[in-house]
Amino acid sequence: MSDTPRSQPQPRRPEPDFPQQDQEHPGWTGPMDPPPDHGEDSYRGSGRLQDRKAVLTGGDSGIGRAVALAFAREGADVLFTHLPEEGEEAAETARLVRDAGRTAVAVPCDIREEEQCRRLVERAVREWGRIDILVNNAAYQMAQPDGIAAITTEQFDRVVRTNLYGMFWLSKMALPHIPKGGSIINTTSVQAYRPSPDLLDYAMTKGAIATFTQGLAQMVAADGVRVNAVAPGPVWTPLIPATLPDTTEFGKQSPLGRPAQPAEMAPAYVFLASSEASYITAEIVNATGGSPIP
Repeated sequence: MSDTPRSQPQPRRPEPDFPQQDQEHPGWTGPMDPPPDHGEDSYRGSGRLQDRKAVLTGGDSGIGRAVALAFAREGADVLFTHLPEEGEEAAETARLVRDAGRTAVAVPCDIREEEQCRRLVERAVREWGRIDILVNNAAYQMAQPDGIAAITTEQFDRVVRTNLYGMFWLSKMALPHIPKGGSIINTTSVQAYRPSPDLLDYAMTKGAIATFTQGLAQMVAADGVRVNAVAPGPVWTPLIPATLPDTTEFGKQSPLGRPAQPAEMAPAYVFLASSEASYITAEIVNATGGSPIP
């Protein structure tokens, strides 16, 4: 019998309790303890997205950075958005994409504004002539432990416009430029199924994203475009210290007892974008750390 192990040991991931940490929105990667892992030292590509052209929102940090890195190492060029104040974070994502030998285009963009979404799609078409993959990932949340009474109209509007309007506009505008075989991938959340009371407005939008994904997928299937979504559980990103009042036990409630690292989400997006998923559409890939989905 061979002594060769059947599988490689998994890297040890940080587990709570974490130090309490507070940041102003939108949050920054550098001060986080422990630092998020985007796959910088672990993700190995195999050409599954060779020469594809990807547009990704919220690519400056967190899940977006991990997806941009993975797409690049799989052979894709990446145009991604960031808020104007996130230029330093965006520069690091761009560096990772370029170090993989691919083109990176970082675009300051507030997807709450329809005209900015239009200009984003136009920029991608000028760069490449087409969009093979659209990843609607940018999101906004702000916990309100005092409940619905504490959710202002301003906050509600920002959550809905970021999480839903931007996705709707970009999908609508990009579809004429997505060729047969292309795909749209949206980021929903375990919150769509198991809403936390202090994230009521955010959870509501994530439920809507799941519905939008499944409806749009049926609408465009005949055009050869696939539409799917990824539903992460708790993930250790800058949004957490910037929007939650307590970071010490973040992710502890999941059956795996910890939050995911962004690098653990990226392979789901790669799979859904690849030709290996050519018969998969209108699906939600749940990456929740073991939380059962009804």
